Amino acid sequence: MNTNASLSAPLRRTRGLVLAVLAVLGLASAVFVVRRPLMMSAPMCVAGRWHGCFDTFNGVVLMTLVTLPLAALVVWALARARRAAGVASAWRMSLAEVGMVHGTVPFLWLTMMPGAGAGVVPARVSLIPLRDLVTMGPLGIVGNLLVFASLGFFAPMRFTASASLPRILALGAGCSVLVETAQYVLRLDRVSSVDDVLVNAAGAVLAALASRRWWRTPAQASPDRSRPAPAPAG
Repeated sequence: MNTNASLSAPLRRTRGLVLAVLAVLGLASAVFVVRRPLMMSAPMCVAGRWHGCFDTFNGVVLMTLVTLPLAALVVWALARARRAAGVASAWRMSLAEVGMVHGTVPFLWLTMMPGAGAGVVPARVSLIPLRDLVTMGPLGIVGNLLVFASLGFFAPMRFTASASLPRILALGAGCSVLVETAQYVLRLDRVSSVDDVLVNAAGAVLAALASRRWWRTPAQASPDRSRPAPAPAG
């Protein structure tokens, strides 16, 4: 009897439970720290008002946190349907899909919020690398790192084709270029900067490194290939 093999499954479950508890505690601590700014926009969000909720940073963050239970419910429903259909890695696939959407859309919403001079001031672009980086500040750099972090973290877990660092780098940079282009074309009173693209792409790569052990491999994408072909009849 292989004792190590019999102990590995309970240890993995225990480790996963501990990580989940730590993640919940970390999220609860972060919410506690920023509870006062978030509560400033709560009345507007509860009333369903656009101004004061969906056009403010606090309002978007609050709605992102409020919809976490709904996102968890969607993960559970997708995973249950996939398990019933006999799909392998049902939980990982479902978590990756919902995580990509729920973790990316709020940041895209924030980056596409128009400024006070939207549609009035001319569109601005900055193509000199690292010039704007020094003016972002720690908060700006962290925010730009997080824009496509969920995409970089979950995409290799869901799609085998994206399971490599160069591809994640290209994916993050490409999505960032689209956002910066949209800001320029729509004249949102924002600076379309190459530094935003660089930091966004770096954030996607760093997040991908954090999830590397859970990436989807070609063998997991097509498990039937490893099965021996049935012997011909007769």
